[in-house]
Amino acid sequence: MVELWGGPAVLPVNPGYVASPVPVAVHIVSASLYAVLGAFQFSAGIRRRHPGWHRAAGRLLVLSGLAVALSALWLNQFHARPGSGELLYLFRLVFASAMLASIVVGFTAIRRRDVTRHRTWMIRAYAIALAAGTQAFTLGIGATVFGTGELSTALLSGAGWALNLTVAEWAIRKNRAPRSHTRRYAQHS
Repeated sequence: MVELWGGPAVLPVNPGYVASPVPVAVHIVSASLYAVLGAFQFSAGIRRRHPGWHRAAGRLLVLSGLAVALSALWLNQFHARPGSGELLYLFRLVFASAMLASIVVGFTAIRRRDVTRHRTWMIRAYAIALAAGTQAFTLGIGATVFGTGELSTALLSGAGWALNLTVAEWAIRKNRAPRSHTRRYAQHS
């Protein structure tokens, strides 16, 4: 952000970002809000003790999540870094669209009072959004092992999204399993 508004250059300059800094700023601010505030949405204690806060924060998170996904799509379409490659372009297109769809499905579910479906899709959206943090590791470690290049960068970025979604699916299934097991056990007793 500092760099966009005239501060010292830390990263290689992307002429598209300099010419049109608003989508980059929207992406950074909304992603930061989504990552930090979103973490509190998964606390069962906060949801139980402060349901009004959960709803209000959720509405803000839906808006910021949509801004993250839409700005990611915009940046991917109009400001892709030179040399990032077609595969990375495709991954970004797929995962930003998946995040957008997950938020819409999750929001629609809670409007119908389907809490389980809402939670499932919001977990997926959050996992996709946080992949940028995971990619710092997959790209950093992967570059040491596999080297840098268009294909390895795309695959290692994809690995960040895949890893996050794998953990999200595990968490979704883990949270469902004890309830169904408990119900079956109670019915047979």
